[in-house]
Amino acid sequence: MNPAALRRSALRALELVGVLLIVSIGVFSLQALLPGDPAVAILGAGRSPAEYAELHQELGLDQPLPTRYLHWLGGVLTGDLGRSVVPPQSDVGARVAAALPVSLEIALLGLLIAVLVAVPLAMWSAHHEDGVADRIISAGTFAVLSVPSFLAGLLLVLVTVNSLGWFPRSEWVRIGDGDLLGNLHHAFLPALTVALVELAMFARVLRGDLIVTLRENYILAARAKGMSPLRILFTDALRPSSFSLVTLLGLSLGRLIGSTVVVEYLFSLPGMGSLVVNAANQGDFPMVQGAVLTIAVLYVVINACIDLSYGHLDPRTRRVHV
Repeated sequence: MNPAALRRSALRALELVGVLLIVSIGVFSLQALLPGDPAVAILGAGRSPAEYAELHQELGLDQPLPTRYLHWLGGVLTGDLGRSVVPPQSDVGARVAAALPVSLEIALLGLLIAVLVAVPLAMWSAHHEDGVADRIISAGTFAVLSVPSFLAGLLLVLVTVNSLGWFPRSEWVRIGDGDLLGNLHHAFLPALTVALVELAMFARVLRGDLIVTLRENYILAARAKGMSPLRILFTDALRPSSFSLVTLLGLSLGRLIGSTVVVEYLFSLPGMGSLVVNAANQGDFPMVQGAVLTIAVLYVVINACIDLSYGHLDPRTRRVHV
């Protein structure tokens, strides 16, 4: 690796550390935004001030905010996210470790469905620009974007669950239970609900980028040489047109991990969205902090990896000087 590349990598690493530090400060500050007193949430109302003060001291809430932050950050760096303060008290890391795979699977499966459908649609639409197929696909994606996820989920439940009985409405089968087909059977409908809006957005963005790329001189030269349209689309046009799509994939994955609250509620999934909402409603600030920090770190790291992937999509980006 040349010195310029090393310098770029070092700067990106420092930026990543700085962003994660800012994220940790923001996440820790969530405690001040949660309604009510954690001591009241734990002990219940009607206790004596001395009991509340004793619990404040036990939880460290009587210490200055910077001291509490440094103590919490030290625990996070050693893998200790703390313990829930709402009965039944449990380890935050264990609860997050149980909920995160559910949200990750739904998000990844939803994005996989979205990409598998969106890429062919976008390529077909761009290849037949302003044709009948292009107009039908554009109208269809616009219609899908106008339907909220919760409404799409309800419609899918009414048709595929209540009417046809193809999928279960609730319950969850984990991959670790050894029933992969059962897991996919339970995960497909929530993933499809998540995928609908994403695939419509991916198709529209990729179509626009492909149309611009197909007007480039090297594409016109390839056509003049008699290369087949499919080869031009797949080998010459798709890769340089994927910047916006890859960026959207990273943003969508980070967002979907923690924002599928409605979908998780609709299908009774024990994911990160449900964990954060329930903890916030109960005033369980260590659980909120641990869950939100996990989602934020994943979001930042995923997008850092997306940024590094640009050089592989288009070698010209490697020549950018720092």
